[in-house]
Amino acid sequence: MVDIPTGEAEIKKYNEYFVNVNPDQDDKATEIRLCSFKRPHMRAFHCSWMGFFTAFFIWFAIAPLLPEIKDTLGISKQDVWTSNICSVAGTIFMRFINGPLCDKYGARLLMGILLMCASIPCALTGLVNSAASLSILRFFIGLGGSTFVCCQFWTSRMFTKEVAGTANALVGGWGNLGGGVTQLIMGSVLFPLFKTGMTAEQAWRTVCIVPAVVGFCLGGLIMCISDDAPKGNYAEMKKNGTMPEISAAASFRSGAMNINTWILFVQYACCFGVELTMNNAAASYFKTKFDLTTESAAAIASIFGWMNLFARGIGGFVSDKFNAKMGMRGRLWWQTVLLVLEGVMVFIFANSESLAGAIVIMVVFSTLVQSAEGSTYGIVPYVNPPVTGSIAGVVGAGGNCGAVGFGLGFRQMETKDAFYLMAGCILGSGILSLFICIKGHAGLVTGKDSEEAIAAWKKTGAAAPQQTLTVPEPDAEAADDVEAEGDKAVAVEAEGGEDKASEE
Repeated sequence: MVDIPTGEAEIKKYNEYFVNVNPDQDDKATEIRLCSFKRPHMRAFHCSWMGFFTAFFIWFAIAPLLPEIKDTLGISKQDVWTSNICSVAGTIFMRFINGPLCDKYGARLLMGILLMCASIPCALTGLVNSAASLSILRFFIGLGGSTFVCCQFWTSRMFTKEVAGTANALVGGWGNLGGGVTQLIMGSVLFPLFKTGMTAEQAWRTVCIVPAVVGFCLGGLIMCISDDAPKGNYAEMKKNGTMPEISAAASFRSGAMNINTWILFVQYACCFGVELTMNNAAASYFKTKFDLTTESAAAIASIFGWMNLFARGIGGFVSDKFNAKMGMRGRLWWQTVLLVLEGVMVFIFANSESLAGAIVIMVVFSTLVQSAEGSTYGIVPYVNPPVTGSIAGVVGAGGNCGAVGFGLGFRQMETKDAFYLMAGCILGSGILSLFICIKGHAGLVTGKDSEEAIAAWKKTGAAAPQQTLTVPEPDAEAADDVEAEGDKAVAVEAEGGEDKASEE
């Protein structure tokens, strides 16, 4: 690491990187080295998924405990689903504003602050005494779910567009893995452990302190050990003049006025929104339908989240591979196929009558859901690169809006009918890929890639010229003219001096 004084041509926080980078894309990495924790690229990569993972741990810590909470407080199924809806509604507004704030301040600070703030209501879970207080508490805990925007923006800031699909999918998937791990740790490990020395009510009232402490500590750590961008933190870059000041309002306006943003919003509602709904519903669904214990139902429900270990990464990786072969059209076809297959699997899951069959179908269903999430964020960085943060925020909010809509369906309808509604919406969202048209790129069946886009995905284009300061070569003829003019001036001066002397 070197300190370079303000005003020099190239100002960077680091004089060397530990991954290959593209200088034409602001020193973003062109590769992902999973076993490295070096700053700035891979440190940000690992901090982004660990932060989002912990946010999920906080966000859904209550979900596997809901059957116990329902019995203790004497609340209805509708009350439980109201709290589920509040838990995902709380983060919608924050996801909308987090995008522009990431563009302006960077993802590092926002990630840390949101984790620390969401940890406080999580630690207060034991004070819940009614359906209303449960819903209010889960609303404020849900604000931590907006760290997803920070997670996706951070990797888009650190990695080139050609590998952003894989990078975004990996950090998003490993972060979402927190949903499955939470079901297992809270419902099948910590809750039974706490219950050995106290009553079931005392156990659920105290166990949520664990994720709260973890989240608060990690939030502070992330702010101290990572960087906003390859060349340093935003505050330093603005001070040094290597980054312009950005208007959060203008960034949001530019992202929100793009129709592609809203199509991806709907499609993300039909994959991430489905995952959030399953995180809230799976444990209760298996316990009720197959008459299981809380611990067993939570363990089975956790399988849905565990698919994030690889599924979302595969979605982004395959999207990048199709992009390398077919450009944007390849990404769009992959996205469409995943959504259609996902909708079909929801129909089948809703009609599964055996426990083993339901588990197998859920594994396939979950894999498609999370692959579609990874595929979606393989497209996001292309929509309008200068305002990627705002677009990521709007699309991310779509996931929570979808969860609210599907949650209302499960609250008001019979479970099977709610699954049918969900499946129909997913199939419809797949058709919307026909209307995605990104400037300079081919659509699903129409249009064609620009020469620049083809050169980028085929990797045949020449590198853009570097903006460097050059010293001009001396012009011999101009130098002779200047010298002659100088001699003439000296002669005139000398003649004027002689005249003056004679007069005296």
